[in-house]
Amino acid sequence: MAKYQKYAEYKDSGVEWLGDIPSHWEIKRLGSFFEERREKVSDTDYPALSVTKNGIVPQLDNAAKTDAGDNRKLVKVNDFVINSRSDRKGSSGVSPYTGSVSLISIVMEPHRIYPPYAHHLLRSYPFQEEFYRYGKGIVADLWSTNSSEMKNILLPDLTIEEQEKIANFLDHETAQIDTLIAKQEKLIELLKEKRQAVISHAVTKGLNPNVPMKDSGVEWLGEVPEHWKVIKFNHVVQIRNGLVDPRDDKFKNLILYAPNHIEKATGKILYKETAEEQGADSNKYLCFKGEVIYSKIRPALAKVAICEEATALCSADMYPMDSYNGLSNQFLYYFILSDSFTEAVILDSDRVAMPKINRESLSDYKLPIPPMNEQLKIIDFIEMTGKYLDCLETKAVQAIQLMQERRTALISAAVTGKIDVRNWQNPNKNKEADMELSA
Repeated sequence: MAKYQKYAEYKDSGVEWLGDIPSHWEIKRLGSFFEERREKVSDTDYPALSVTKNGIVPQLDNAAKTDAGDNRKLVKVNDFVINSRSDRKGSSGVSPYTGSVSLISIVMEPHRIYPPYAHHLLRSYPFQEEFYRYGKGIVADLWSTNSSEMKNILLPDLTIEEQEKIANFLDHETAQIDTLIAKQEKLIELLKEKRQAVISHAVTKGLNPNVPMKDSGVEWLGEVPEHWKVIKFNHVVQIRNGLVDPRDDKFKNLILYAPNHIEKATGKILYKETAEEQGADSNKYLCFKGEVIYSKIRPALAKVAICEEATALCSADMYPMDSYNGLSNQFLYYFILSDSFTEAVILDSDRVAMPKINRESLSDYKLPIPPMNEQLKIIDFIEMTGKYLDCLETKAVQAIQLMQERRTALISAAVTGKIDVRNWQNPNKNKEADMELSA
């Protein structure tokens, strides 16, 4: 914020979440600027809208649908809408649409306040904290704030002209930040795609681009290096049978792996819990250090990991597998992570509500098997490349976090008067004017 100037004079607002405000600003209750809209409508007459952390949007495909289609709240263009529940903190915004929202949302029609300014002010971090502070409920991390409490929250009162200046400044600055964030998010996607491409190529084509190739005899596998073997899955991989009771004293303190503990298509273990901590009460498989654990449900997610404990358990929804006959577990792990394998398994998954690959189908697959010394080189190459790509991804994630923090701080500073942007000029307008003159 150092590059922005402050107002000449400040005074104590007497409001904790606002702090000191410009001396010419006043303080009034939110109810002075908004009137609650309570009209009930049907989503057949007024399209359903979703209240999200990105603002008010047409109803999302993954939004929870209810049978309350005839019992929704009307929203008109420029109304401010906020989800009253604390577990949806930040889900709010001025609506660019006329439509309808769930009854858990509060809808406010603006008066004497510039809607784009209201959008930034009421979505700012300090206001959101203040709003949910008034919530009531019996669950520690889930409560709701009602509209009567919301109307009593104190807001800064400034001229419409100044509100417009602040809104224009924030619209421009946040759009620039959002563009930079989007570029970093795109970079992360490309890095993930690169990682998958590296794995898929290395485990099916090897590292030497000049090596003679042969037809693998497997349509989805295509050509493989001529000196590699192509062997049936159950001739090089043993899938363990036999289940144990995780409530038994011998097993309850063992780490229990389940599909939700593993990140999609990366093999990264997100977190660990013992069988007892998870309250496991159905039978599980044993697995041992270095073995491959593969989720048979929803194979499109490619949930696979390496067991890191001397002895552990895994969900009955996963296959614990141990390689032999010239195949290493690490090479098997990366092969299962490859796009080639995942695409093949998706096609063969049982066509049921929850797709899964059964043991018999898996056993019939054929795997390309390089000599062991070549497997080790391929594994080293994948891991070295993966570390490099992980480093780039970490830097991109950190950049996004810093930009998001800057965005939050900038909005909070502008709407509460900690910086003076009344003389700010949109640089794009100057560029447009210069282009018109040169034309």
